[in-house]
Parts: sequence; structure tokens; C-alpha cells
Amino acid sequence: MRHIEVAAGIIWRKGCFLAAQRRTGSPMEGFWEFPGGKLEGAENALEALHRELAEELGISIRKALFWKNLEHDYSERGFSVLLHFFHVTAFTGEPCGKEGQNVRWVTPEEALELGFLPADAHLLEELACLQPCV
Repeated sequence: MRHIEVAAGIIWRKGCFLAAQRRTGSPMEGFWEFPGGKLEGAENALEALHRELAEELGISIRKALFWKNLEHDYSERGFSVLLHFFHVTAFTGEPCGKEGQNVRWVTPEEALELGFLPADAHLLEELACLQPCV
């Protein structure tokens, strides 16, 4: 089974976080997720998160705090993923889907209705209790 490492940002604004929908034609299209992406080369998770959020959303992180790691097996797809989650509470720029993906601000409760990727969905109820005061 292939192993993938991903950095993901839970980007907060006024009690909501940014959700991104996977594009048509991409693996697991239509699912919602926390923005981020695969670690490349010798990058650490925070470096990858900075790069991915700039590329995907056009934002620069000013403040990010590591939250937790989570492993998830997508055995039906032949891979497992190790996700490094960060709370992003300050950034510059206005997030937009630079790669054609839909993005929207949602409360943790609203996110439960969106259809998040299985690996991310495990965290939604926990986020409702932890949401930062930003």
C-alpha cells in the first residue's frame, strides 16, 4: 500500500473555517476537505502547508499552530495517508480557489452536512468544541 504525507490547514475566521471541495476529475472528486496538500522532497509539514495554501488559495500564513496527526487508510484505493493538521488563525490575502475548486466558510456544525473526506470527517465534531476565538 502506498503511503502519503499531507499537511492540512484549518483556517479560522470569526468562528468559521474554510472548506474546499475537490475538483471534478481529481481523486475523490466532490468531497470537501481542509485545504493543504502533499509534502514534497525534504519539506516538513509546516513548510508544505505554507506552499500549498499560497498555491491553492493565494494566502500567506502569519500564524499556524500544530494541532495533531491523524492516519487514515484508504485501502479500497490502495493508499494510506498521514495528515498533519494545523490551526491557521492569522493570514494575509483573501482565500480563493486558485485551482478552480469551490471554497466556503462554514461553522463546524455546517461542515457536518457537507460530505467531508473520511479522514477529515473524523475531526468535525471535535472542532465544534475546540474552535478558537478568532
